[in-house]
Formats: sequence, structure tokens, C-alpha cells
Amino acid sequence: MPRQLISSGSPFEKPIGFSRAVRVGNAIAVSGTAPIAPGGGTAYPGDLYRQTQTCLEIIKDAVEKAGGRMEDVIRTRIMLVDINRWQEAARAHGEFFGEIRPASTFVQVSRFIDADWLVEIEADGVVVQEPIA
Repeated sequence: MPRQLISSGSPFEKPIGFSRAVRVGNAIAVSGTAPIAPGGGTAYPGDLYRQTQTCLEIIKDAVEKAGGRMEDVIRTRIMLVDINRWQEAARAHGEFFGEIRPASTFVQVSRFIDADWLVEIEADGVVVQEPIA
């Protein structure tokens, strides 16, 4: 099966050696996605809700570039530096996935590469040819 590599243009991709997403067959895996602003740097420092929205927009773009839709996402992993604020991230997640309802996990981590990142999200999807009844 061909392997399709999806880039978001992140400056971290080449030196680390990763892709924003990879599609093999009908499976799509999206790497840990941080709240990177369009021009670089951190989007919305201190605002967990908006950072979560930013991560999910980047994920949506990667899934679509891989030929999928958000409805194809079957699992998300939301990593937070402060689990006590999970509801802020959950609100944004619900706006994207309220009807889709993928399997999902929220966990706390000690920190990320950039201390301004409050959240990082991974997603996995399976592109389905026909809607499941």
C-alpha cells in the first residue's frame, strides 16, 4: 500500500523526522498537534479553549489533506499540562466531535516542548467509503 505523508509546514517536522499525518490504506494517524499560530509561535497563550480549537483546526486540515473527513476520526488523545482545566478543552473538542463521538482520552503531562503550550492532541481515523448505518 502506498504511504502518503501530510505536512503542515511545521518547523519541527524535518529536524525531528515526522509528518503531521500519515495515511496508509484507509488509516490516517495524526501526530501530536500543538497550538501553533499560522506565522509560527504559540496561538492564544494562556487560553486553553482557544489553543484546543487551534489544535483541532490543524488536525482537521491534516485529515482533509489525507482524503478524510472529521467523521472518519475514531480516536483522539488530549494531553493537558493542567488536568483541572479539562472542561475548557472538552468544550472545544465537543464543538468538533459532538455528533461524531470518537473514542477519546484526556491525560495530564508535565510539560510540552514549548512552555506556552497548554494542550497537544493526537487523532486516528479510518476513511470509510460508505456511511455506517
